[in-house]
Amino acid sequence: MARNAPGNTSRLLGMLLSYSASSASLLIANAAQLITFAILARTFGAEEFGRYVSFIAITSIAVHLCGMGASESLVRRVPQDPSCFPRIFGHSIILSAVSGAVLVSLGVLVLPHFMRFGETSGANIWITFQLLLTNIVLVRLIMLGETIFLAHRRNGAANASIMGFALIRTLTAALACLAFKVDTVESWATWQMISYALTLVLYGSIAFRIARPDYRLERPEIRLGVLFATPFIFRAFRQNVDLLVLGFVAGPEMVGSYGVARRITDSSYMAVDALNRLIYPHLAVASVNGIHHAFKLTMRILAIAIALGLAAALFIFFSASFMPLIFGAEYVSLPTFLRILAPLILFIAIWSVAVDLLGAAGEHGARAWVLNLANGVGALVIGVAAWIWPPYGIFISAYIIEFSIVIASWLVVRAFVARSIAASKEVQT
Repeated sequence: MARNAPGNTSRLLGMLLSYSASSASLLIANAAQLITFAILARTFGAEEFGRYVSFIAITSIAVHLCGMGASESLVRRVPQDPSCFPRIFGHSIILSAVSGAVLVSLGVLVLPHFMRFGETSGANIWITFQLLLTNIVLVRLIMLGETIFLAHRRNGAANASIMGFALIRTLTAALACLAFKVDTVESWATWQMISYALTLVLYGSIAFRIARPDYRLERPEIRLGVLFATPFIFRAFRQNVDLLVLGFVAGPEMVGSYGVARRITDSSYMAVDALNRLIYPHLAVASVNGIHHAFKLTMRILAIAIALGLAAALFIFFSASFMPLIFGAEYVSLPTFLRILAPLILFIAIWSVAVDLLGAAGEHGARAWVLNLANGVGALVIGVAAWIWPPYGIFISAYIIEFSIVIASWLVVRAFVARSIAASKEVQT
């Protein structure tokens, strides 16, 4: 045991350093995103920003449809067999391009009838196209770069990619809004599209140096990708249906304040996300011979995730009163909304560990059932609650739903671990 101690210490130190770097990168990225959000919120004003938030709520759902979950194959398959990377890379690009084209086309046909950003119908269609292309297809392809680096366990490059993208967005917002006085969504759409397109060219050139993609579909991965993606889609729908309904029943200030509060609480989850994004490939390797082999590691991760989630929730709760100084005095409801939403971070931290274990172990069907059912029902409940009692009905519903996911996800994990242990014993006998 004495001989193993230095090795264990070295591995622990390595994981701590990797987590520190991952946390720092996500902290910088989320801080940059919040600064971007603050610049746009202050520049557009509550009314214009409320319209923009409503549109972004739609693209936040659609971006999870783009690619049909193909990127998950990279972080699951490549750590197990690096030689499959060109095939999975090409598979991901094909699905992202095809599904993205369909989503943008449908959006251009439908959304201009409900949201107007230009003075003429032609201008409205063009602006809608730019926003859809940028926030769905370009975002999905840019995010593929981070996934590629994580799949090869090049964590430093993955951290740099996520920080770089966030900083580019912040610099674009600062240049457009502060230097060139862009103060409408119409003008911002072009700035954002050009910035994201240049970022994609840069990230694509780096990714292609690792290996050229082999453009063919991996048919077994399509089903697994869809099963992996659907929980994110349902969750995104559940998380954004409140903003869509509020856009119809509440004033611009409430929509804008709630949108900012949601973005801040979503960003504060980064401490747990930094842990999960590093551990997922390790869980995939550990669970190759049965999910029960990864369970001890999962429980250690859970303890850390709880501590991180609690720290993030407390920070958001006690800093809420200072947020109007950053985002603008118009957002008078922001501190109250933040204090109510902050504890939800802890619930999300707890169930995210369970569903990551299921995904890494290849149990996408069970993972999808848990999250899709909770988020599908939750979207309906939150939509009705937002309509009947905005916004406080949303808060009550959110707590009920997140707690339900915690219970359901860990019960499913317990069942799969028990089944895996039983199967292992049968093989041994």
